[in-house]
Amino acid sequence: MAEPANIPPVAGSSAFDAHHPPSTDLINECVHCGFCLATCPTYALWGEEMDSPRGRIYLMKLASEGQVSLDPTFVHHMDNCLGCMACMTACPSGVKYDKLIEATRAQIERNYPRAMPDGFLRRMIFELFPRPDRLRLLLAPLRIYQRSGLQSLVRRSGLLRLLPASLCTMENLTPSAPQKAAALPEHLPAQGEPRLRVALLLGCVQSVFFPEVNAATARVLAAEGCEVIIPNPKNQGCCGALMIHAGEEKAALVYARRAIDTFERVPVDAIVINAAGCGSNMKDYGYLLRDDPNYRERARAFSAKCRDISEVLAALPPRAPRHPLPLKVAYQDACHLQHAQGVKSQPRSVLGTIPQLHILEISEGALCCGSAGIYNLVRPGPAKELGDRKVRNVLATAPDIIATGNPGCVLQLQSGVRQAGSDVPVMHMIEIVDASIRGLSPESLLKKQ
Repeated sequence: MAEPANIPPVAGSSAFDAHHPPSTDLINECVHCGFCLATCPTYALWGEEMDSPRGRIYLMKLASEGQVSLDPTFVHHMDNCLGCMACMTACPSGVKYDKLIEATRAQIERNYPRAMPDGFLRRMIFELFPRPDRLRLLLAPLRIYQRSGLQSLVRRSGLLRLLPASLCTMENLTPSAPQKAAALPEHLPAQGEPRLRVALLLGCVQSVFFPEVNAATARVLAAEGCEVIIPNPKNQGCCGALMIHAGEEKAALVYARRAIDTFERVPVDAIVINAAGCGSNMKDYGYLLRDDPNYRERARAFSAKCRDISEVLAALPPRAPRHPLPLKVAYQDACHLQHAQGVKSQPRSVLGTIPQLHILEISEGALCCGSAGIYNLVRPGPAKELGDRKVRNVLATAPDIIATGNPGCVLQLQSGVRQAGSDVPVMHMIEIVDASIRGLSPESLLKKQ
């Protein structure tokens, strides 16, 4: 499909080009009631109407009518949005804000020339993070940087404050380089009578920096009677979530087609995902590829099989025995799980099968932690404000462990907890389930950070 031509705004006509502009019908569904304001992170920070969902929808309406152009002010307010979709949970009218903001961001990326520093940063992110092969090249120098003591020295010295905010944030978010992990096999047999045949997404950042999460996911699924297929485990590829949420539509659809090609080679009952952002994107392939006659129906069939790991486990009566874990766990809902996918009770239900585990609820649980895909890199200031706010609320529960369901949230929370002077470990909820099934000690989890 050819790249749509840029169409400059003309007085009295739309500022958007003709390729999938934000739907006027969806825009008009917003009645500006204000229920979204209380859950919008940027409105919570600044109290600015144009940095609320209804304010941004109003700007979209003005742009669609040619009353405003895609100028720096318009782009600024759209870029400020985290895309957390908390407004969708709060909206009584069911406004599909996700479709509106993603269409608007795609228009911006096609038609708005970004300044060189911002444009360069975005290009670097999209050339690196969706590419596990490139991320793996960073592991060896990262291990040297961290284990030589150089990272601690740099952080204590204050040198990071001399760097641009985005690079300083990137360093603060960098996780500990994992030990070399054994590659997962393409097939793990179900333990006991097979109940389900599933395929597992390994992800990009997840597969490189959190391979233990994928290993735990595979073990738990097998222990619960699932035959696990991992298509092309060495080079599975990206699902396109980072790009589609940032307006990079063309690249995102290339990745979506590759994912479909990879996974549809094996017949399975479900495609299991352990990263909230990836799950929300993959469940939407049918919509994203609606114009492609070669993929339209295949994408719908693909999306219909996509499930978060917590959805799969919550639907299966527990079979593998759980060993007690007398721990207090603060569960942080990932936005693209609770808001974009509507998956909120399932992770708690799954954790609730563990004897002696106490689940703590967090104040302002609907508010984003500030990670939001690439947001904490391109908008480091408000992302840190939100991260600090989230960490204060989490630590106020006095947890032994913080659990969540998305690698971006893990990175954001780990950084915030460390900077708050705490050593409470942050991990994916599936790691806790895996530890209980394997009979690991509580101390082994507490030493993880």
